Parts: sequence; structure tokens; C-alpha cells
Amino acid sequence: MRVIKIGGGCLHGKETIAQILDLVAVHGKGQVIVVSALNGITNSLIEGMDLALKDEENIPAIISRLKNKHMLVARHLIACKTKQQAFARDLAKALNRLERLYYGLNFTREISPRMRDIISSFGERFSAALLAFALECRGCKAVYRLPHKIGLITDGKFGDATALLSKTADHFKKHLKPVIAPDTVVFVPGFFGVSAEGDITTFGRGGSDYSAAVVAAALDAQSLEIWKDVDGFLSADPRMVPGASLIPTLSYEEAAELAYFGAAILHPRTIEPVRKKKIPIAIKNTLHPDIQGSVITMESSRCRMAVKSVAHTTDIGILKVHASGVGARQGILGLVANRIAEAGINIKSVVTSQTCISLLLASQDLEAGHMALKTLDPKPYQRIEKVDNAALIAIVGDGLLQCKGIAARCFSAVAKADVCIEMISFGPSKAALYFLVPKNELATTVNAIHTTFFQEDVAEGQPCHETCS
Repeated sequence: MRVIKIGGGCLHGKETIAQILDLVAVHGKGQVIVVSALNGITNSLIEGMDLALKDEENIPAIISRLKNKHMLVARHLIACKTKQQAFARDLAKALNRLERLYYGLNFTREISPRMRDIISSFGERFSAALLAFALECRGCKAVYRLPHKIGLITDGKFGDATALLSKTADHFKKHLKPVIAPDTVVFVPGFFGVSAEGDITTFGRGGSDYSAAVVAAALDAQSLEIWKDVDGFLSADPRMVPGASLIPTLSYEEAAELAYFGAAILHPRTIEPVRKKKIPIAIKNTLHPDIQGSVITMESSRCRMAVKSVAHTTDIGILKVHASGVGARQGILGLVANRIAEAGINIKSVVTSQTCISLLLASQDLEAGHMALKTLDPKPYQRIEKVDNAALIAIVGDGLLQCKGIAARCFSAVAKADVCIEMISFGPSKAALYFLVPKNELATTVNAIHTTFFQEDVAEGQPCHETCS
């Protein structure tokens, strides 16, 4: 049995969704399919919270738009009147509950983390029901099961929950496995689970990938397939490097590093559950289902060079906390990090010297992080510097630490491109070398490195570096 995840990028437009259903009818029988919300619906649900908070008169229009969007798709996909009416009844029940939640939000005058999670989870519920009824109309047996009904148990953290695999597996044996059959497609909404106390808790934006990995691990699936609108992981962003090539096989470590850089293929946490069970992940393109795609397993295939990809992100901001004798002052790093955490901000990475602590944050958190540190009293620093014009680049591949000369070739390529490098990190990850460059030099840098490790090596017919073990 396989677990298949269908992302929101694939559930965009009536014709595209119809193609997805064609694929599911052929490849989905006997499998469990974890689905995202239809494209754009989660954003509509979240925007609806703000509108409901401003004025309860906005709520009927919010509900009407959600109903119309789903019924427009349903009328195209569900030709059978009885099935279409059955979906309409299910949708109406869910929308009635959602409407009450919006009114409750307006009454309390607060968008609490609990309320945000339960409202934002409705998109996946709508999607799973829609696809199940549409597939049944095509003559395929299909059912959908909601995560909080089948016992996908989480630790209860709103907005960033973690699944409790052992408890979830126990509940799945009772509530999910009995409906899995060779002639049946089972849909499960992604993105959320339920705490032991019964609260809906989400896994964060893009968390349906993680949901699918949890379902695969809890069911001991043979494999996890992620259906996307791309072929798989590439040697670079094709929008920046037109000659980027497909990576056919990656290790869990390599995929985790590339996901961290927002490669738009996997949610960064997807690797966690399946790695423990050694379940392979296959990336498949729904528009080109016969293309090989990328496969992620325990071991990376040996290649002629250690570098698999040149990844990057511009979603980065840096807070430089300048202070004398940082390395000799007990507790200063903890003090700074705790204040950032108290502000609800995630620290992506930390680089320290004797005179400066550099905190890497998401771009949107830079100002809030700066304000949080300014409230420290007494101030353990001399000044704080904000840097918002940097891009983070990584060369990714298992074996980087074993291959001599990798860093030298990388930085030589960057130097020849006349780009200055800042804040190098090499060693904490066995599969990645990180560094920062000015944002306006990003494309130049990525192309210079990609040319060095891919095009030049191919042209010269070089095998793997001589010192690789």
C-alpha cells in the first residue's frame, strides 16, 4: 500500500483537477491519498478571519464565496446529480459550522491560535469530500476520513504541531485500516491533526506534505508519493539556471537540506516520519506522470561529484548583536535567543564570533526580532544591526565533507564572478555548505557555482573528485 499526497498547486482549475482524478482512478485504488485544499482556499479562509473580525456583516459574503468556488468545481467534476447533491449537503454542513466559528470570532474580538487552526483546516476538509464524490461519480469506490475522526494525534501545539506517531498508528489500526481495500480510494485531508484534548492543530503552512509522511509512517506504507506540478528536485532553480537538470535520487539528508531552502518540492518536516521507517519518497509530476521524477531514500546514489544541487533562499534577514567578548560572557547567547523565542520568532541559524552574534531569521521576522532585543534591560550588547539585503546559498550533496577541494572550487567560482561572501558555515551539516552573498548578486553567484560543478565537469569528462572515499 502506498500513500499519495496531492498538493494544492495541482488542485488548481477544473481541467487540471479532472486530470488528477483520471490519474487517481488508475493509480489510486487500494491507496491512501492525502490532499491539500484547492488552490487559494486556505488564504481565503485566513483572510476571512480578518474580515469577520472587522465586521460581522462580512461573514455571509465569505461563506458565499467559499461555497461558490467549490460548487463551481463540483458541477464540472460531478456529473451525477445524486452525488453532486450529496456533496452539496456535506459542504453546507461544513460551511454552517465554519460560519458559526466566524461569528464566534467576531463576538470574542480575538483571533486566537486555537481559532486560527480550526478555521484554516476547513480547506482540506472541503477538498477531500469533493474529490471523493467526484471519483465515485466516475465509477470508482471512494471514501474520505477526517484526521480528527481517525485519530491523527498531535502534541497540541497550535500552528506548528508535531504528530505523535505511536498513538496515531494505534488509532489508524482501528479507524483507518479497515476501510483500505484493493478497490477503494481513501482520501484523508492533510495539514492538521487533533490533540489529546480534542483541539484541531495544524502543522503550519505547507504542512500537508508532513501529514502525508505521518500517514505513511503510521500505516507502514511501502512508499510515499508526492504528486506535484514539477518533475522533482533539480540541480538549481530553473528560473535562474535554465540548464538545471533533474536529480534522480537523493538521500533523506540531501532532501531535508533542499526543503529547508524552500525548493517548493517538500515541506521541510516531511523527512522526519518516513526516515525512521526507511520509507522511500517519490516525487511525481501529475502533468507528466511517466517522467522518472526524484526518489528519496536512506542512501544517496554515488555520482561523479559530491554536489547535487545549488540551492538558495532570499527569505532571510540577519540581526547582528554587537558586543565585546561574546565568547567569554556566560549566558549572553541564551539571553538573546530566549528573548527572540518569547516573541514567537524562529531562529534559522546562529553564527558567533568574539564580538558579534549573528541571528538568521525569516525576512518577515527581522523587524519584530529587532524590537524584541531592544526591550532587553540591561542591554547585553553595544548595538544591533539589521541586514535585509542578503541571500543564503548552499551547495548540497552527501559526501561534501569527504571530498577535498569542494569548498575551494565553490569559493573560487564565486571570487571569479567578483562577488563577496559573508558568514560561511561548513561542517554542522554533512550534506550542505552555507554562505551569504548580497541579494543583488544572487543570480550571478548561483550560475557561477552551477557552471563550475555541472557544466565544466561534464565538458571535461571529470569523474568524482580523486579524494572522495
